[in-house]
Amino acid sequence: MTKIICGVDVSKDHLDASIGLAGAQVRVANAAEGIAELIVFCRHHDAELVVLEATGGYERLTFSLLWEAGMACAVVNPRQVRRLAEAMGFLEKTDRIDAAVIARYGEVCQPEPRTPADANQDRLRALVTRLRQITVIKTTQTNQRRLVRDPSALASIDEILSVIKRQVRTLSAEIAALIGDDPLWQALDQAFREIKGVADHTVATLMAEFAEIGTISNKAAGKLAGLAPMAKDSRKHSGKRRVHGGRRSLRAILFVVADVVRRHNPDFADFHRRLSQAGKSKKEIRVALARKLLVRLNAKARDVRATITMTA
Repeated sequence: MTKIICGVDVSKDHLDASIGLAGAQVRVANAAEGIAELIVFCRHHDAELVVLEATGGYERLTFSLLWEAGMACAVVNPRQVRRLAEAMGFLEKTDRIDAAVIARYGEVCQPEPRTPADANQDRLRALVTRLRQITVIKTTQTNQRRLVRDPSALASIDEILSVIKRQVRTLSAEIAALIGDDPLWQALDQAFREIKGVADHTVATLMAEFAEIGTISNKAAGKLAGLAPMAKDSRKHSGKRRVHGGRRSLRAILFVVADVVRRHNPDFADFHRRLSQAGKSKKEIRVALARKLLVRLNAKARDVRATITMTA
């Protein structure tokens, strides 16, 4: 039996909701009062699942308050929703059309409801995101400094770098304290560091961006990180398998760390050598090493979770 789905198109100021593809629609403010109206709307129409598009954070308040009200929610990829819209012939794009198509996507794909991250998970993700942003600024300022000769300009850059370095230390300490206060994160931290080359930044990113680690299969983990080659075959044609999608920040750090791990771990070094001798391209080797590291980390996380469950 098909569930009654409420699709919600999220923007900074408004939420446009639709019951199914052609059902009742409503627009409310993207604020606590508007979300309360949305909850009443969903209950009035017996919606069993609310489906929202991921919109870079604007959906978080709605997602959280809907769950607090006891409504099942799922957050879906907007690119996939748009492709469904085009396949259905909706070449035009409005908030109301988007809400209806999101509802239809929910009916067709039946996404699993997600539970909200707890407060510590949200805080860790925010801290790690900010540390990543600050690190990018630090790199930019450092590179610019090499080209500057004017004393006043140099003093300005040095002042900014000094502030950035203090913030990096502060954020790093807060992240370490947060991980140290959680028994599971502390155990995962110790397990991940058994792999030479895996250090603070990697551990923090895994905890923040990949809360599912150790609870899903290696294949699913590869897809989430965008490291699973996708088949592109049709009849007699066998296309080149490429990776795409996934969580960009997670994939980026796995690329970097996998190369570091290769220099310290004979198993990874031998794997790299065999791929090189087989004529694989640098990009293919890079992806394969990152995927191998992810599988190793996922296995360690699985063991940690099993141990904690047994001792609980």
